[in-house]
Amino acid sequence: MSTQNKAEEGRCWLRACSLVVGGNSGSGLDLCELRITFKTKKGDMETPNSAEINVYNLSEATASKIQREFTQVVLSAGYVGNSGLIFRGNIRQVRTWRENGVDTVLAILAADGDRAYNFATVATTLAAGSMPADRVRVCQGSMAAKGTEAGYTPDLGGQALPRGVVMYGMARQYMRDEAQNTGTDWSIQDGKVQMVPRKGYLPGQAVLLTHETGLVGTPEQTQEGITVRSLLLPNLRIGGRIKLDNKSVKRMQSPLKMAAGQTAPRLNDDGVYRILKVEFSGDTRGNDWYADMLCVGVDDTLRIPLDQIRQ
Repeated sequence: MSTQNKAEEGRCWLRACSLVVGGNSGSGLDLCELRITFKTKKGDMETPNSAEINVYNLSEATASKIQREFTQVVLSAGYVGNSGLIFRGNIRQVRTWRENGVDTVLAILAADGDRAYNFATVATTLAAGSMPADRVRVCQGSMAAKGTEAGYTPDLGGQALPRGVVMYGMARQYMRDEAQNTGTDWSIQDGKVQMVPRKGYLPGQAVLLTHETGLVGTPEQTQEGITVRSLLLPNLRIGGRIKLDNKSVKRMQSPLKMAAGQTAPRLNDDGVYRILKVEFSGDTRGNDWYADMLCVGVDDTLRIPLDQIRQ
């Protein structure tokens, strides 16, 4: 067996997981030795991503410390040789209960960038000649004070304003306006405020998904987009790309009754699709270790009528 094949085998079979909970001071605990189950929900929408994480059979002292002192959670997962960050956020709620009358469960509900989204405000004046990128930087700076960082932002272009502008209000509203005006989508991903062109994608290579590299089951064309399940691969990112063999995609069936103008996401000729949503689910002592995605063509502004779709 070649070295590359051995590496692929390791990535597909030897799971890796790290769960670190910490406080504002930087101190924290890694709970990776315990049983952990999780489900994270990420999308290219501006509303914060979320995670539900269960930790089994913690000591009472540790559970109490998490409830009283810790405010942050960092979850990494994947396979040996291909493990990475899949969620970073603020702890919003901690609950405990006993499962099956035997195991104790500590449940963590976390949100990604919710403080920045809900509370970051701007109050400044920009001189004449400001560009969209200048206004975005002001918003990212305001959100940084609430715990986020500046993430990927493309060249936003636009025209310089002939007059000065007063920015006063919620940072998220200004980000929403700039995204609308520049043809981008903005969101907070693992604590970073990013913008991605609606007809583009994040830099980096597309993740090739075949049954040899992690594809699970059959991708399917739906009204919302292409649904795909794969093994848990941490490099599946919102705004990033995957590459499929279109022959493996189950085409959407044309309904007998069709609304005027009703269309479906088309299949890209090159099989490359942008990730709109991804949900990571895992159980370090169970079977779940998957990524479920909703994807569309990188430039899916052209929509095809449903009566042109064939099985």
